Amino acid sequence: MPVASDLDELSRDGEATDGGLPINEVFCSLQGEGTLAGVPSVFVRTAGCNLRCWFCDSYHTSWEPSGAWLDVEAIADEVRSYEQADHVVLTGGEPLIHEASVRLLDELADYGYHTTVETNGTIHRDAAIDLASISPKLASSVPTPDRDPKGDGEWAQRHEERRVDVDALAALVDDYEIQLKFVVTDADDLPEIADLVDRVREASTTRVRDDEVLLMPEGMTRERLDRTRNEVAELAIQYGYRYTPRLHVDLWNDSKGT
Repeated sequence: MPVASDLDELSRDGEATDGGLPINEVFCSLQGEGTLAGVPSVFVRTAGCNLRCWFCDSYHTSWEPSGAWLDVEAIADEVRSYEQADHVVLTGGEPLIHEASVRLLDELADYGYHTTVETNGTIHRDAAIDLASISPKLASSVPTPDRDPKGDGEWAQRHEERRVDVDALAALVDDYEIQLKFVVTDADDLPEIADLVDRVREASTTRVRDDEVLLMPEGMTRERLDRTRNEVAELAIQYGYRYTPRLHVDLWNDSKGT
């Protein structure tokens, strides 16, 4: 799908706009992360995000969002053109900032698709979600001036204030099948992860099992993953959590559309 229109209103603050959905790309690949890693999937990547992780692996959906505004029916038709997959991953950016994501998920459910929503866990919506893949953002994700891709640190405070919403996390846990997927930069992240998992468990009525807590190494390239994956795997063993690979990076490195 061509990346067409400028989305300045999303670039400024990552907030939703009425109408259809800003789509950065639609493609078919293998799910690379989480409990469904390896499953052929159609990815629908929306533009726009309410956070700005410095290591974001979809820069053109968050820091500089771009895409084409499409109506729900057109997106569903594009998904249906990939006949080899019956699993759809709605990702971003943050897809749940857009009310139209609910309509898209409902329509995909009507067509019989299994849907995974990749979300940062700051927004809850009532939608046809088969798996909520929730990736709460840790303190290590904050784009401080020395790690800000744009170099100005403008988003550091907003990101910090928004990055965790325990009420939204608990609502997602209670309403959907879930996985809590944490991007791990190093061992210093683990105490924060354990504390946040405990807070979610206290706030929700649904039990969060240790095997629903996934640790994923930070890295957008094979070279970076070579430096992080073994440490994160050892941390998963140490804490009793589940390790998840980044299969798409292992297979295709940082190629777009994978």
